[in-house]
Amino acid sequence: MNILLADDEKPLLKFLLRGLRAEGHDCTIINELEEVLPGIKQNRPQIVVLDRLFGSEDSLNIVAAIKALPSPPMVLMLTALDEVSERVKGLQEGADDYLCKPFDFDELLARITALGRLLGRENETQQSTLRCGGLEMLLEERIARLNGEEMQLTKIEYELLLYLAHNVGKVLSRERILSRVWQTQRDPSTNIVDVYISRLRRKLDSDPGITIQTLRGAGYRLGLESDNS
Repeated sequence: MNILLADDEKPLLKFLLRGLRAEGHDCTIINELEEVLPGIKQNRPQIVVLDRLFGSEDSLNIVAAIKALPSPPMVLMLTALDEVSERVKGLQEGADDYLCKPFDFDELLARITALGRLLGRENETQQSTLRCGGLEMLLEERIARLNGEEMQLTKIEYELLLYLAHNVGKVLSRERILSRVWQTQRDPSTNIVDVYISRLRRKLDSDPGITIQTLRGAGYRLGLESDNS
């Protein structure tokens, strides 16, 4: 599981990093509150383990912004504020779980596992629809809508847009696109990928918040306006 650890206690961060990596999790650490939102946008974690207090700053103030992101992560809040009222406040503000310091590592691990199961169930219930900003893809019907209007797509255009949407924010090389969408590992010695990317760009043009970016020498990436905010 992809986990972002955010805490201003560097020794604790290092301990959690070692422990969670030993359990097979992919972890990133952040020790400044102002870096949390950019770190989530960049790393797209499934779970954020977030310290409640960064000095005098209360991370509860950014939970709503975290939850407003596309495909928001689960938030497990850590805190030394163990009063019931504070735990309730944290959950009411959008945290998915709340663990008081000091805590046992096994309990933290169990709570992360539980959030992972919950996340899996949410993904299962949402798997018939994929949303990226104003783009909505109905997977069973194989229909794409842009801001409520059905897009007129060929089979290949739909498959290409779906692949980009499944990997929003990630750079996909031409080779990966050819392998997935055209199901070939051979270079066709044409600009077929570029042609279909251009077609999709024209069909997405009515929504400036959704772009297909070209990264020279690397490939293509579906980007949302909120990713750059």
